[in-house]
Amino acid sequence: MNTLLPGEAIPSFTTVDQNENTVSSSEIIGKKSILFFYPRANTPGCTAEACNLRDNYKALQQKGYQLFGVSADSPEKQKKFAEKYELPFTLLSDEDKSLINDFGVWGPKKFQGKAYEGIHRTTFLIDEKGKIERVIRKVKTKDHAAQILEEV
Repeated sequence: MNTLLPGEAIPSFTTVDQNENTVSSSEIIGKKSILFFYPRANTPGCTAEACNLRDNYKALQQKGYQLFGVSADSPEKQKKFAEKYELPFTLLSDEDKSLINDFGVWGPKKFQGKAYEGIHRTTFLIDEKGKIERVIRKVKTKDHAAQILEEV
C-alpha cells in the first residue's frame, strides 16, 4: 500500500457522487478540500465519523474547505447514507476502487483476528493547487473534525 504523502499532487480522477453526478479532480483543484476515505456506509465507525464531520461542517467551511467522503459503496447506498444522517457534503462512489487505489488506501487489514483486504480509514487535506498538505491515518471516528481542525 503506497499512500500518497504531503507534497504530492492528487491523481486525476472522474467518479460519481451519491446523486450519480460526475465529479472530477478538476472540482478539487482551485479550492481547499478534504477527502476522507471510509470503509463502508452505515457501519458504526463510518456513521460516527460522518456524523461528527456533519456536526462540525460549518467550522470546516469557515476554514475554507470543501468536504468529500469516499468509499467503494454504490451511489444508491451513498445516497441512503447521506439522507439517513442528513450529511451536507458530497459522498463519492468508487465502486471500481480506482480512486481508492490511486490514493493508496486499499490494503491488508485485520479484524477480530481475520486478515482481509479493505479501505484504510484515511483523510487527505488538499490545497488549492491539488497538492496534499496533510494526511491523517489514525482517524478518531467520534472526534475526526477536531483532528482536522488541529491540522489547519
